[in-house]
Amino acid sequence: MSSVLDPAPARRIHVSAAVILDAEGRLLLVRKAGTTAFMQPGGKPEPGESPSETLSRELAEEVGIHVAPADLSALGTFTAAAANEPGFVVVAEVFAADIGSQHPTIGAEIAELRWVAADDVDGIDIAPLAREHFLRR
Repeated sequence: MSSVLDPAPARRIHVSAAVILDAEGRLLLVRKAGTTAFMQPGGKPEPGESPSETLSRELAEEVGIHVAPADLSALGTFTAAAANEPGFVVVAEVFAADIGSQHPTIGAEIAELRWVAADDVDGIDIAPLAREHFLRR
């Protein structure tokens, strides 16, 4: 009797990520220092944080935007290959964030931020999560 072993499951990174759109419908993306891929603002939870609490904290740290956890709108759980960690899959709890008149600024480990439309993705290194789920043409 032979047994077939299932391949090892992909290693997972759990994060919270934001969909923040400007008046033209462009998506806010950030590039962390020491990386090349642009991705949605957000990050990994600290112990005891809910996904919305994680995102609220990360938005304040990374781009100086303040949105209370209760004011984030859950869009669902999305998966994609991790942009900066080969062999890993990112599992993202994604929320829409209405930032009102706030203007994102570079903070924490962020090296660059930009607003990107689906028609502008060619020639930009964009993380699979954003490219596959939120910047489709």
